[in-house]
Amino acid sequence: MLKILIVEDDCETAAYTAKGLREDGHRVETAANGPEGLEIAGGGGFDVLVVDRMLPELDGLSLVRSLRAGGDRTPVLFLTALGSVGDRVKGLNSGGDDYLVKPFAFAELRARIEALARRRSPAAASETDFTIGDLEIRRLERRVYRAGKPVALKPREFRLLEVLAEHAGRVVTRTMLLEQVWDFSFDPGTNVIDAQISRLRAKIDREFDTPLLHTVRGVGYRLAAD
Repeated sequence: MLKILIVEDDCETAAYTAKGLREDGHRVETAANGPEGLEIAGGGGFDVLVVDRMLPELDGLSLVRSLRAGGDRTPVLFLTALGSVGDRVKGLNSGGDDYLVKPFAFAELRARIEALARRRSPAAASETDFTIGDLEIRRLERRVYRAGKPVALKPREFRLLEVLAEHAGRVVTRTMLLEQVWDFSFDPGTNVIDAQISRLRAKIDREFDTPLLHTVRGVGYRLAAD
């Protein structure tokens, strides 16, 4: 369970986001403007801040700069309609840790929040092994086993599986895979993900009765034993 602050002046977006995160079991507080968000965030104790850039009275960039100037290092995810490269750069340079553009898929928001929380948690970040059903991933050894049988993966395939395993049971979007596996900020319009997923699926699923790698149409992919 995480403690999350949403600083968002659009009441519908704030309510939708807070409801979804609470249903995931997180504690959520909200603020409708910059000064209120700064005051609540200043009280500390939050694991992640979700901040809109265009806020009344005090914009999101200024809010985050004030927090950083005061020594607050709570991870910040900017959630905003401002999506140009320049806007993203400004957000990250102001002290933000991640940037998600509206409209957004809630599954991606959830995954990004959890990724930020893991960065802050040494224990989670240092996890070396994953088990999903009968699939074993040993990160330090760079080895993978399915039902006890070794699965030979190329470096890119291993990294792709690793990212999916980090979000096991949840949808990983194409954007997330491009950023975390290929270091692309935007979809280049190629079939690189589809081709790599197909090769990975052939190695970890084809010879087994229960598929683990699932396609969520229009969203992304999910690694799960169900």
